[in-house]
Amino acid sequence: MNWSEFDFWLFLAGLGMFLFGMYHLESGLQGLAGKSFKRFLKNSTRTKFKGILSGTLVTAILQSSSLVTLLTLAFLSSGIISFQSSLGVVLGANLGTTVTAWLVASLGFKADIAGLSFPFLTIGILSYLFMENRPFLKNIGAFLVGFGLLFLGLDYMKDSIEELANHLDLASYSHFGLWVFLLIGLIITALIQSSSALIVIVLSALNANLIDIYQSTSMVIGASIGTTSTLLLASIKGTPDKKRLAWSNVIFKGIAGITTFLILEPMVDFTYNTLKISDPLMELVFLNTAINIIGIAMFFPILEPFGIYMSSKFKDVAPSKKCVYITHVTPEIVDIAFGALEKEMKHIFKLTQDFILDVLFLKDERRTGSLWLTVFGKGSDTLSKYTHLKLMEDEITEFYAQIQKQNLTENEAKLLTGYMNKIRALVDAAKNVKDIVPNIREMKNSEKKLDLDILRKLQHFTAGKLDELEEYYKIPEQQKALPYWQMEIESFYQELISYLYGQVEKKVPHGAMVSTMTNAIKKNISSLESLAVFVTEKNSMTNIFEEVTQK
Repeated sequence: MNWSEFDFWLFLAGLGMFLFGMYHLESGLQGLAGKSFKRFLKNSTRTKFKGILSGTLVTAILQSSSLVTLLTLAFLSSGIISFQSSLGVVLGANLGTTVTAWLVASLGFKADIAGLSFPFLTIGILSYLFMENRPFLKNIGAFLVGFGLLFLGLDYMKDSIEELANHLDLASYSHFGLWVFLLIGLIITALIQSSSALIVIVLSALNANLIDIYQSTSMVIGASIGTTSTLLLASIKGTPDKKRLAWSNVIFKGIAGITTFLILEPMVDFTYNTLKISDPLMELVFLNTAINIIGIAMFFPILEPFGIYMSSKFKDVAPSKKCVYITHVTPEIVDIAFGALEKEMKHIFKLTQDFILDVLFLKDERRTGSLWLTVFGKGSDTLSKYTHLKLMEDEITEFYAQIQKQNLTENEAKLLTGYMNKIRALVDAAKNVKDIVPNIREMKNSEKKLDLDILRKLQHFTAGKLDELEEYYKIPEQQKALPYWQMEIESFYQELISYLYGQVEKKVPHGAMVSTMTNAIKKNISSLESLAVFVTEKNSMTNIFEEVTQK
């Protein structure tokens, strides 16, 4: 054939517009109702049936199975939904993506879609550019831009392929068998990372009689399998849960695709002869939907044992982490990442309090023992506890850097900065008391009354202030008491130092050096002051946190 007759650039421009349109369509919908969809997924995935239904509905609206899978992964990692429910959502998401094909087949080849796209593009672009301070209208603009580009790109692809159809005879390739078309669909989808775009290309080729219904259905099956590459590539350095979900998706689509490919000809004949669907375009989108329904029917009865089997895989690749809540949460879903950070901060705050009490030899079982015994077991030394906190700081810093790469709003950026200030305050508090471990032990082991008296005063004051500080942390409304609390700390410091110097002037015997005791007092007070910074930062962030996470 003469390839010069094929307007290659028109086809590529159409494909680019279609993909860019899908991006803006998804972006606009996320901005308009992204958190609503997240709440819907969170509350509607308690069973495998609800998971499938929710995945179908949300993907049908967002038109991005990758996005829905990412949301599902975040909820799975946070422990909000079970692994079996997440598998149901993935199955449903595969079915939800077929809506694009129905829309394109119903409208894209039945009307002047290029002329229809211009009003959407005009209104959308103006809204997107000039409504910067009106997020709702800007997101509507992004949606309209996406909608317009979607159909304008489709029109370009359709025109270029219709021209190609006049000069290309695929009959010469038919003797290779349908598996060649399946492979073509798989490879192209893996390259362009969009099964929706590939289906549009196939619909255009089918509409131009470039390929027949059997060949086009084979390509659609290949496209379904090819979409697994997105999550599979993303999971290479991911968490065990991400690997499990990615490979589960490969197994779902791989088995369903191979099965439907083996019964392809009977399926096509049944659709045409029994269901009387004579329009090739509608027949293709019906078969595309049927392929996904068959996949759901195959795995629905065995979803629980399959989930148990997959849960046993990839355990050896799980990284050893010290943090509890952020370890398996993806930073790409920002509000969930912030929720995990909030829980992590509360956990580290408790560990820091227990660390301070442990250094001061305060053995109140109500406050100490449980957390550190859980982490370390019996017989752990103080330095290992401090090292544990430092490692947690490193993990949070790395998580912070990953979140910072996302497209954050002004409030989200403020909240992220606030979390870093909080973790620094906690580590500073721990470091101050870590530095006085030898001082406290020397005072504890002293036989002199003054040494023990100073230590007891410090222990009693610190334990009481930590109790008060915990109440301030739990109840933000009590923040107004913090300035007085800090004044009491400063007052106690002056009183205890004056008491120590007064006893020394009276030549009261002491075992530890005066500098040892003053250093212990000063560092201990500095530790409490750092904790006060943490609580103040937490309380000042409460409103922003609620706005960002909508809790």
